[in-house]
Amino acid sequence: MKKSFPLSFEAIYQLFSLIVVIIMVHAVYVGLIRPRADEILARQATLLAEDKSYEIKRSVYVLIRDYEQEACFILLLWALAIMGYKGTMTIKQRRLLDKDLIPLAEGMRILPEDTRDWSRKIQALPTDQRESLLPKALLAALQRFGLTGNIQDAAAAAHAYCTSEGERLESELSMVRYIAWAIPSVGFLGTVRGIGDALGQAYKAIEGDIFGVTTSLGVAFNSTLIALLLSLVLMFLVHHLQLLEERYVLDAEAYCEEHLTRHLQTQ
Repeated sequence: MKKSFPLSFEAIYQLFSLIVVIIMVHAVYVGLIRPRADEILARQATLLAEDKSYEIKRSVYVLIRDYEQEACFILLLWALAIMGYKGTMTIKQRRLLDKDLIPLAEGMRILPEDTRDWSRKIQALPTDQRESLLPKALLAALQRFGLTGNIQDAAAAAHAYCTSEGERLESELSMVRYIAWAIPSVGFLGTVRGIGDALGQAYKAIEGDIFGVTTSLGVAFNSTLIALLLSLVLMFLVHHLQLLEERYVLDAEAYCEEHLTRHLQTQ
């Protein structure tokens, strides 16, 4: 009997966001960027034919008009959508750090036989909160303390869970890091294509018509320029998202120590 593996909400969100980004970016390119760029290039070709000394001015529309730049913007916006979801979830979960999930007055202690009652209180939280890092780390520590009656084991259980959760969050950024690597690669593909087109039109340059060659070289250098700029922006944001998640994991571990571990007592 075959088992079904339903997609998670995050996977569905990533697929849906990719489709939306492709549609939006392509619509902007078809409706605005490429028509304006074609007008500018046609005008420049006419002016250059009339005056060989005409200086071709760079335009933003021409700079981002090619397919490689379009693909880079699609990848960037898709990565931003993924990072926005992860950042929002992390910020939402961080709010639990401001709540007293283990409401103990100063001087009160938790004995091994009390762990079941405290575990039930945490399990009574709403589902979206109960599945967060902090409640699960507290539950892991309480359950370990209830089984072993050892405070060090409880602290080690909370630490181990926070560490594994940090590694999971780190691994979930692999798609964003792949996109950050893919954007410059797409730019280099545009460079190769542009140089190839320029070499194919070298005979025109010999005849005095250099517009086709300069346009193809523009494709080569523009795609690399845009790709590298977008990659720099994306890596900067990835760094800040990773920092946000790492601080959350460390703060959750400190919360377990402050609000639970120091209140445990074996006798």
